[in-house]
Amino acid sequence: MPRRFAWQRRSRSSGEGEIVEEVTLTAPDISCDHCIAAIRKALSNLLGVQFFDGNLQTKQVTIRYDPSVVRLTAIEKAMKEEGYPPAR
Repeated sequence: MPRRFAWQRRSRSSGEGEIVEEVTLTAPDISCDHCIAAIRKALSNLLGVQFFDGNLQTKQVTIRYDPSVVRLTAIEKAMKEEGYPPAR
């Protein structure tokens, strides 16, 4: 069976000298729009999270954040505490 990566990470400049990280995480427990909304709400409470998009069919969420303000581990922890731990 091929190995599936639970997350992908990219860095880029926002054009103002600020580095923005983009990560795509797989959360196997996502099953409905409410799940996506719950994750969105949890991440909206974190300073530094700039963008969120969830895909119900792939069970993936894409997040853009400022790594100088919030760490990926804090994002993963917020998802886990909401009941949607990212797969590793």
